This record gives sequence, C-alpha cells and structure tokens, in this order.
Amino acid sequence: QVQLVESGGGLVQAGGSLRLSCKASGRPFSMYSMGWFRQAPGKEREFVAAISWSGTSTYYADSVKGRFTISRDNAKMTVYLRMNSLKPEDTAVYYCNQSPTTFGSANNYQQGDSWGQGTQVTVSS
Repeated sequence: QVQLVESGGGLVQAGGSLRLSCKASGRPFSMYSMGWFRQAPGKEREFVAAISWSGTSTYYADSVKGRFTISRDNAKMTVYLRMNSLKPEDTAVYYCNQSPTTFGSANNYQQGDSWGQGTQVTVSS
C-alpha cells in the first residue's frame, strides 16, 4: 500500500507560480507512473498531469498544457508539479496518485486507489 503526502499549496495571485511536492512511501517508487489530480468545490476530481515511471514521458490535461510541468526525483521518491501562469479556475485541492501497475506510460495513466490528504491551491483574481 502506498502512502502519499502532498505539500506546497497556498494562496497566490493570478499569473503567479507554485510548486507542489508529493512524497511517496510503501512501494518501490521508481517502478510506478505518478499523476496529479485536482478537485474544485462542487466538482468531481479531475486529471491534471502524469509522468511515466522513468520520467521520460509526460501527459497533461488540455487546461494546463503549457503552464504546468510534472517531474519526478526517484532518489527522493517525490513527484513535483510546477504551476506557472496560474488562473482563478486552477483553484482546487491538488492530489497526487500512484498508478497500481508497474512500468506504465503517462499518456495512458491508470489511476490508483490511494490518495493523500491533498494540498489547497487558491488563486485570487
């Protein structure tokens, strides 16, 4: 069972930047693709970005493409989400997720069942 701890959220003005981190434990981190999701008030959780187990491929939702960058450090068992040019509609609780299958791709990311507590991102206009 994987444990996930997100951090790095906060309040930022529109156009600003944040970097989220997610520390994973419990399974061999480098073998699994990782993803970021978000949930805005009153909305369902949605996919944001994914990165393959090796870090060589990434995939993004259209709404964040060109503004967000996902990366990983396998030695630190951590996945990051760099968010630039933030918009008020990016306001949400952000969650990281680990794929349940090993050596998966980013563009066909399979969502796992484990979630962390999330980190709140609020973008003011």
